[in-house]
Amino acid sequence: MKAFLKKEWMEWKRTGRMAVLLLVFLLLGIMNPALAKLTPFLIETLSESLAESGIAVTAVTVDAMDSWIQFYKNIPMGLIIFMLLSSGSFTMEYQKGTLVPIVAKGLSRRAVLAAKAIFLCCAWTLLYMCCFWVTYGYNAYFWDNGIAGHLPLACWCYWLFGIWAAALLVFFSTVADSSPQVLLGVGGVAVGCYLFGLFPKFAPFLPTRLMEGLSLLQGVKVPEDFYASIAAAGGMAALCLAAGAVCFEKKRL
Repeated sequence: MKAFLKKEWMEWKRTGRMAVLLLVFLLLGIMNPALAKLTPFLIETLSESLAESGIAVTAVTVDAMDSWIQFYKNIPMGLIIFMLLSSGSFTMEYQKGTLVPIVAKGLSRRAVLAAKAIFLCCAWTLLYMCCFWVTYGYNAYFWDNGIAGHLPLACWCYWLFGIWAAALLVFFSTVADSSPQVLLGVGGVAVGCYLFGLFPKFAPFLPTRLMEGLSLLQGVKVPEDFYASIAAAGGMAALCLAAGAVCFEKKRL
């Protein structure tokens, strides 16, 4: 499994996927405070044209909360890009037949699955933390992060949502034969959870609740509102990995 982890790292490095993702998440981390910082300047620039249209513009002040609002608007884009570039983690191996000689020489299929799952989770953790800490650092420099309540839990919730999505990707990669099919499966489950979340009785128990970390920062929700969704996301992720291991054993390579 250690050898396969090293192989995964070398593949991501040589294909440039890791470099692209690092650049994307770092840019997102910089954009969050930058957009918040530029908002007063942009409004001031547009004030004259707005005044001519009869719209009165007052002075605008920004703080760290505006930057965190941008963070929760932009981080879904980062997760989508991560899923797009990771969707071929298994399917490319099937199409090229590179797993056949490895498994034939005695490498356990479960070791292959575990290595890929661990690598995806570690990659998501690294990328997400890069974005988060860049935003946090700039916010601390320009303003004060103390305005954001329950910041560690809010950060952890979206990270867990990404882990849940990665577990879904691993599961669908063991039953699908192409990247579009994997993305369709993951997207279908995510959309289904979102639609169920429109019903107040189901919303607290769905992993999609973890995307609402901003409500924690703003004090709209309390930590107790997220405990059920945290348990659901963790349980579903574990179930997906277990089911993926069973399916991968029977997968025709």
